[in-house]
Amino acid sequence: MNATAINWSALRKDFPILDQQVHGQPLVYFDNAATSQKPRAVLDALTHYYERDNANVHRGIHELSNRATSGFEAARVRVAKFLNARSADEIIFTRGTTEGINLVAAAWGAKNLQAGDVILLTELEHHSNLVPWQMLAQRTGATIAYLPVTGDEGTLDLSRLDDLLTPRVKLFSMVQISNSMGTVNPVAELCARARKHGIITLVDGAQSAGHLPVDVQAIGCDFFAFSGHKICGPTGIGALYGRQEMLEAMPPYQGGGEMILSVGYQKTEFKPAPHRFEAGTPDISGPIGLHVAMDYLDAIGRANIWQHDQELAAYAAEKLAALNHVRIFGPKQNRAGLVSFLLRDIHAHDVVTLADQAGVALRGGHHCTQPLMHKLGVESTARASFYFYNTRAEVDRFVEVVKEIKKFFGE
Repeated sequence: MNATAINWSALRKDFPILDQQVHGQPLVYFDNAATSQKPRAVLDALTHYYERDNANVHRGIHELSNRATSGFEAARVRVAKFLNARSADEIIFTRGTTEGINLVAAAWGAKNLQAGDVILLTELEHHSNLVPWQMLAQRTGATIAYLPVTGDEGTLDLSRLDDLLTPRVKLFSMVQISNSMGTVNPVAELCARARKHGIITLVDGAQSAGHLPVDVQAIGCDFFAFSGHKICGPTGIGALYGRQEMLEAMPPYQGGGEMILSVGYQKTEFKPAPHRFEAGTPDISGPIGLHVAMDYLDAIGRANIWQHDQELAAYAAEKLAALNHVRIFGPKQNRAGLVSFLLRDIHAHDVVTLADQAGVALRGGHHCTQPLMHKLGVESTARASFYFYNTRAEVDRFVEVVKEIKKFFGE
C-alpha cells in the first residue's frame, strides 16, 4: 500500500475523540507533537487487560499472571521489531523519552564521565535531552558543548561538527526531529561521525518513532528513546533501546523488586539487562496498549505516514507564508509534520487561546526548548503539529482561523 492509496479521512473513524465539538465548533486537533490521539483498538486493548488479565507480571504462576506476563513480554519483542533492534533484550520499558534519557545519564553517565569530559548536544534539544545532562555535568564535573543551529530554519551547522568532536567528548546526544522547528536531523551521519572518535551516541526519537521508519542498527546509535503517547499508545509508557554491550556494562538505574537475582542483608545480585533496569511493579497495561499502537501504525506504514505528514506541513507552511506579517520557523525543505509561527505583535498564547475558541487545538509557548527560543530572539511560538488523521480541510480551517485572529487584532 502506498500513501496515495490510503483513505486518510476514513482512518479518523478509528479515533472517537476526534468526533466532537469544542466551543460549538468541530474539533481540529493540531497538538500531536505534544501527544497523539488513541485509536479504538488501543482503548479496547486496555479495557480487555483490566477486565480479563489484570495481575502482576513475572512473579505469579496462576493463569492471570501468566497472561499478563505473556502480554508484557510480547510487547518488548514488538518494540524490538518496531525499532529493528537485534534482540528484545535491548529494550527497556520506561515512562517515556524523558525517563529513558535520565536512565542513561544516571546509569551510564555516572559510571563513565568525570571532570574534564564533554557532553555534546545540539541547540535544538528539548529540555528532556538537556536538563539530565546538565545535572550529570554538575555531579561529575563534565562540561556541555553544543552543535549550533542556523537562523529561523533551525538546521544544524554541520561544518562545525568536526571541530566539536574532540577527544574530550564522551557522549553525543541528539534529537532526530525537533519538536519546535520540525527540523529532521541526519542522525545516521551524526552517529557515524561520532563513532569514528569512539563517542557514545543517544538519539531522542520522541517526535520520530511514530512518524517515520526507525532502524536503530542503520542509524548506528548506542541508545534510542521514545514515548508511547506520541505514537497512538497510552501515556506513561515508553522504551529505551540500548546496544546489548552497553546495557550489560551499566549498573542498575533503580533498586527494588524484580531487578534482582538474589538479595542478602549485605549484598545483592542483579538480573541481566533489560530486567535489571526495571525495578518494581511496571506499567503493565501500557506496553500492552503500546503493542497494539505499533501494530496499528505499521499496518498503515510509517513511510506512508511520513509522506502524509510532510505534505500536510508543507501545505500549511505555504498557506501561512501567503499571509502578511507571519514569521515561520523551521526548514523550507524536508520539514517534519509541524509548523511553528508567530503573528506580528500578537503573543503566541493569545493566538492559541483564540484558536481554541474556534475549535482548533494548537500549542503555544517555548515547547520545552527555552534556550533555542532565546537564541531565536523570541519568548514563544504558536505550533500546529499534524498526524495521519489530520486533513487538508482542517488545515484550511486553521488558516481561516489565523486570518480571523489577525483581523481581531487589527492586522
